[in-house]
Amino acid sequence: MKISVLAAGAWGTALAAAFAARHRVTLWAREAELIADMRQHRENRTFLPGFPLPEALRFTDDLAVAMAEAEILIVATPIVGLRPVLRQLAGLRVRLPLLWVCKGFEVGAGKLPHEVFAEELPHLAGGALSGPSFAQEVAAGLPAALALASTDGAFARDMALKLHGGQLRIYASDDLIGVEVGGALKNVLAIATGVCDGLKLGLNARAALMTRGLAEIARLGVALGAKKDTFLGLAGVGDLILTCTGDLSRNRRIGHDLAAGMPLEQALAGLGHVAEGVPAAREAQRLAARLGIEMPITTVITEVLDGRVSVREGVTQLLARDPGLEDK
Repeated sequence: MKISVLAAGAWGTALAAAFAARHRVTLWAREAELIADMRQHRENRTFLPGFPLPEALRFTDDLAVAMAEAEILIVATPIVGLRPVLRQLAGLRVRLPLLWVCKGFEVGAGKLPHEVFAEELPHLAGGALSGPSFAQEVAAGLPAALALASTDGAFARDMALKLHGGQLRIYASDDLIGVEVGGALKNVLAIATGVCDGLKLGLNARAALMTRGLAEIARLGVALGAKKDTFLGLAGVGDLILTCTGDLSRNRRIGHDLAAGMPLEQALAGLGHVAEGVPAAREAQRLAARLGIEMPITTVITEVLDGRVSVREGVTQLLARDPGLEDK
């Protein structure tokens, strides 16, 4: 199959490299200098240094060329870049099926990626590719499993079958909302567990945060139309475990830095990459308030991020909450 991956950040580059083992893959980026450097050095020295790129992988900074060389497009921008790229594709009258791999909510609008896609390219078949996957491990050729979700179950199964293989296992899902909500909110919980670990509150506390955080994720997801069982799958508990415990997690690192007393702006600047959990926490809190959903961990993390409480005050707030039923 001919695939064009749009955006050459760490995850886009890792996916392009992984799929290039079995497919004809073109990696697009708008920065001509980045494309030229990758073509010359066979490595993304800016966003994924240290991982040689396959000789078969092709590069372009021309979006029209990327479209012409593809049977399917995979948009690998952060969510902040999703709408601009979709609008560019609309202007070029794209007629190809499209997947997106971004996780989070559109800032200001609180929209999930599929809602942005529906507004910009409503005539196209599309879906989300999500799950527990660090770019560095995928680029190194290590095994990973992902969920490919679409409201069109037949499309999800067809795309999963075509992309499945090698070190990537792809499972189809028809719960697009659930897969996207799981992918967005696990980043918020990763900040929380980073704080927990940074304060040395122990493994018991981390386990409690993850478990109660999963309950929060499911509450919001079900209110938005997701299936509760989805949160027990790859895009739910799978991604949550990875991001909350893995040292490669950017969002967990942000929480750890906040626990050490580092200002948020400094922590973000030192990261060098996008930490989707920061805007996702704020958007999730607004959504929860609008829907009347209780999300105490998300609320406390938002207050910490906004500087309204310290990390230790946030912990105190959570510990002071009245007991309740576990399934609520």
